[in-house]
Amino acid sequence: MKIAIIGATGFLGSHLVKEFTSRNHEVTAIVRNPKEDTAGVTWKKTDIFDTEALAEALKGSDAVVNAYNPGWTNPNIYDDFIKGSQSIQEAVKKSGVKRFITIGGAGSLYIAPNLQLVDTPEFPEDYKAGATAARDYLNILRDEKELDWVFFSPAIEMHQGIDTGRTGNYRLGLENPVFNDDKRSILSGEDVAVVIADEAENPKHHQQRFTAAY
Repeated sequence: MKIAIIGATGFLGSHLVKEFTSRNHEVTAIVRNPKEDTAGVTWKKTDIFDTEALAEALKGSDAVVNAYNPGWTNPNIYDDFIKGSQSIQEAVKKSGVKRFITIGGAGSLYIAPNLQLVDTPEFPEDYKAGATAARDYLNILRDEKELDWVFFSPAIEMHQGIDTGRTGNYRLGLENPVFNDDKRSILSGEDVAVVIADEAENPKHHQQRFTAAY
């Protein structure tokens, strides 16, 4: 398959590039600062806010994987996330690619009826703006009828400090977090890439959100 990965040098993006190339897929890496092309990876410098240019870069792909994140320390993270995500969504439509896999956050998962994680008192304030943006973009994406989209919410504990590595093991969920026997929702960045690659190869979700954890 030909897979376009937006945000390919980020924490998750780098894992995605490695996972897809290990499965012998052709990767187009969409980034602000491209690297030298390597076996299986073509790097393209593209501004995600330039919808027309991005659409051109995505043409010919079988699927687009969006790992865009404007940065947790970005003071404009909310507006940049919404604006950037909508530009990417529009570019995918203009490119003619139908399969669109976008990675959001765990904040929009429901931990109780009508209560999302981001709205709980315990949710870290430093991550609230970004998590709220991802939740609000999911609500925007739910109205998308043209694309075969899917929105992935990682486990609640999914960050660079999770050192499990690539296990290839995970359990799937939809609107609620997946918890282990210790009542924790955990997944490594490497295994997020496994989940996304598995979904790209064998689609199980269509125009819906899903999640995964150990």
